[in-house]
Amino acid sequence: MLRTVTERSERGGEPMHVSDPTAFHRKLAYFNRHRLAPAVPHEDWQAELDREAEMRRAEGAFIEQERASIVERAAQAPTKPDAFVAWFEALKHEGPGQGDPLFPWLAESARLDEMRWFLNQEVAGEAGFDDLVAMAQVKMPARAKMELARNYWDEMGRGNIRGMHGPLLDALAERLNLRPTIEATSWESLALANTMVAFSSTRRYAYHAIGALGAVELTAPGRVAEVAKGLKRLGFSNKERLYFDLHATLDVKHSEDWDAEVLWPLVDERPEVARFIAEGALMRLTCGARCFERYRRHLWGEPLREAAE
Repeated sequence: MLRTVTERSERGGEPMHVSDPTAFHRKLAYFNRHRLAPAVPHEDWQAELDREAEMRRAEGAFIEQERASIVERAAQAPTKPDAFVAWFEALKHEGPGQGDPLFPWLAESARLDEMRWFLNQEVAGEAGFDDLVAMAQVKMPARAKMELARNYWDEMGRGNIRGMHGPLLDALAERLNLRPTIEATSWESLALANTMVAFSSTRRYAYHAIGALGAVELTAPGRVAEVAKGLKRLGFSNKERLYFDLHATLDVKHSEDWDAEVLWPLVDERPEVARFIAEGALMRLTCGARCFERYRRHLWGEPLREAAE
């Protein structure tokens, strides 16, 4: 199966670019949907394990390819906690995809059909931040684990089902009559979700998950605020915009707490993990930048770069 998904070079067998990213990420998205869904015992479990091993190898080859593209920049991250947090914070302005012109355009100019297309891509590519945090916190040191737990509790609406963040997004999707499907979603958006699931569900990428989730908290507020402005301009109510309005403010505090209670103590205790946290952050931001470029090409008719296909 791996030969149909990735090409391998003749020098050492290292994974090269996915030859058909649309087919690969659709297949991986279906695999993730199936393997993370609650299930019951069945007779086919051994064959299922064989299929899972095959897909996890392909997933690993993809992640290692993505790592290779940012490893040099990540290696420049400091290993002292104060300096590392400062380096991480700078990604808000210097990281891949930051300041993308797509979001001011969504706020000021996008038509309803264009906003619907954008949100359809975003909803379809949503990996479930709450579940990602829950998986990432397993066996983490106590101080970091407590902050991840507080973050998760916020995602759960602090015990109020009507305040859960996931259903708030679902309600907006229903209001907009969005019908997200894997087939109708760009591979770039699927790749972002697939990367996040790989990080949180694979313990060898545990620190990558910390970096990637922290990068979301760091960089999301500005973007979601622009989306909220666009929705308001298009006539959506406070209730309908609540998911985006909430994350425009709450994630600022989440990011500050992530710096102080997750990043700082982890790097202080184990300086060698700084590079892996940095890799996760850069890979998540790179995935986002790739999505923004794809969205602009679709919405603005920008030229398609063959190398990206």
